[in-house]
Amino acid sequence: MESVFVDVLATIIGGCILTFLFFLIREKCFPLPNINGMWHLKNITKNSAYNPYKGMTLGYTAILWCEGNKVSGTTEKVYENSVNGERDFIGTNRCRGVIDGYIQKNYFSKDKIFLHVVEDGFGRESTYSYELTVQNKTRTLEGVFSTLVADQDGDTTWSREKI
Repeated sequence: MESVFVDVLATIIGGCILTFLFFLIREKCFPLPNINGMWHLKNITKNSAYNPYKGMTLGYTAILWCEGNKVSGTTEKVYENSVNGERDFIGTNRCRGVIDGYIQKNYFSKDKIFLHVVEDGFGRESTYSYELTVQNKTRTLEGVFSTLVADQDGDTTWSREKI
């Protein structure tokens, strides 16, 4: 009877130690990427149902914050280069947006970030979806975007430095 008690106790203690080791490895060797703070992003439209939007470049500034793997934030449109010309948006001319999303932690490949942005444009609301891959120890995020505005999609780059 005493042997069974010792075996059960050893198994419980071993399981606790193993759980603690896995926790340490996850937190210290494989933490979630730190994406909190300001980002400068550039969207380049590759495809669109509205031909004048093809090749258009839009620039935004975003502030992100995380709670665990949940991502929140805001955006402001700051730049446009389209068939209408090149222009910067300043002050009240900036469109604001709200960001919701999450971080997908990958242990055998680069981490992914999925974001949903609702932008309060001039006269109507628009929705963007981003799928980003963490590059360069969270200094750069690269990926694709899509939006309901003229069925656009294309490439996006997010950087801590102005693009």
